[in-house]
Amino acid sequence: MLKAALLFILAGIAEIGGGYLIWQWLREGKTWYVGLCGGVILAVYGVIATFQVFSSFGRVYAAYGGVFIVLSIAWGWWIDKKTPDLYDIVGGLICLVGIAVILFPRTG
Repeated sequence: MLKAALLFILAGIAEIGGGYLIWQWLREGKTWYVGLCGGVILAVYGVIATFQVFSSFGRVYAAYGGVFIVLSIAWGWWIDKKTPDLYDIVGGLICLVGIAVILFPRTG
């Protein structure tokens, strides 16, 4: 389960980071190679999920969706300096419960 968690976190950082760089390029006027780096990182994100131990694409991406939400809240807090409010925290906790419901019965 540790490998799965690490892969989810790595995928989330790649997806959010790549999307952030493209955002910086198109919305914040950064140079084109910032966007190109973002695109390359997004392509790497697409490969990371294939290393998951779970056999179902849909199940992996459903669980990853919850991880993505939690990491997006954390990214906003750490990178954009937007402190999560109560609703962000409760929503993130609900996502973590959803991940557990989807994956934990299948780890045995």
